[in-house]
Amino acid sequence: MSSFRIARCGLCIALLAVASYITIPLGPVPFTLQTLVIAMLPVALGGRDAIVTVALYLLLGALGLPVFSGFSGGIAALVGPTGGFLWGFLAGTAFAAGIQRLEAVPEPLREAFGAAGMLLISYAWGTAQLMVVMGMTLPAALALAVAPFVILDIIKLTAGIQIGRAVRRALRAQRM
Repeated sequence: MSSFRIARCGLCIALLAVASYITIPLGPVPFTLQTLVIAMLPVALGGRDAIVTVALYLLLGALGLPVFSGFSGGIAALVGPTGGFLWGFLAGTAFAAGIQRLEAVPEPLREAFGAAGMLLISYAWGTAQLMVVMGMTLPAALALAVAPFVILDIIKLTAGIQIGRAVRRALRAQRM
């Protein structure tokens, strides 16, 4: 991995941390801007670097650095009620990265489908872990962890894709 790619991934890890600090508590699942950055990563960085970025972000958090929402970090954040959303970010980013490789599909559709899939995967993993850890039913977990966020998350996905496109164009222009 080149020093340029390492720096780019490091900067995006910092962006994820800052996005998680912008938090509005709404019960056990807070509103953050992480979804915006996660949607941006596969578009701006490409698949492999996006996955590496999210994986390293989770590793730094697991090691105790306060990179998760509410300035939290440590294994407890990853196995707690909202940890499934964090794991879902990694699985969802891998999905979005895979979608980006489908060159037969027009780029805007790949970006939208990848971001939507990422969000659905994050919702699924987050809801499942919330149900297990908190002993909730599926309807209760969905009402608490998904329903209040859907509209805002769609807006964040749209913004993340647009920002990702702008970053990708800037990176391409810089290489020329």
